[in-house]
Amino acid sequence: MSEEIKLFTREELKCRNSREDAILIIHNGVYDVTKFLDEHPGGEEVLLELAGRDASEPFEDVSHSSDARSLMKKYKIGELVEADRTPSKAHVATWDNDTRQEPGNSWSSWVVPLVLGVAATLLYRYLFL
Repeated sequence: MSEEIKLFTREELKCRNSREDAILIIHNGVYDVTKFLDEHPGGEEVLLELAGRDASEPFEDVSHSSDARSLMKKYKIGELVEADRTPSKAHVATWDNDTRQEPGNSWSSWVVPLVLGVAATLLYRYLFL
């Protein structure tokens, strides 16, 4: 016997933005974070600032751990109605350690420090000799 998923509209959730009733929308899921406010590592203010609204982008911007994502399951109380859903974007890490410099710009990595070093040397000799 499966539980039926409770559906909410954005309109009915927007007023649920207080310390006594804090709801977040994350990737079309609806989460009651009222009891989690005191436990949130980033402080309750972060959650209350977004309460009653879609917090998907800020949630992903912080790069929550897999433990945090697992923990949030116990706070899920439902989902948005089909008409209020936003297209789901899979979160992909945006860092890239394989950045390549354009061939014409490789000189800039050493010219600027060299020029600053020469200028500092000349200024030192002028002022103190």
